[in-house]
Amino acid sequence: MPARDTPPGECPQCWQHAHDRRAHRGLRPREDCPQCVDHMDNGCPYIVPKKPSRWW
Repeated sequence: MPARDTPPGECPQCWQHAHDRRAHRGLRPREDCPQCVDHMDNGCPYIVPKKPSRWW
């Protein structure tokens, strides 16, 4: 699966782990990803840029 650019307004780690199978390839069945668990407990460590408003 080719790498995709993170869209504006999305956390890069959340996006990669949700859309790239390679992120969790080394885990056994039913094993939690330590990075994802840390992310869920502590929130996104990134300042996520918002999409530019196209209203005007």
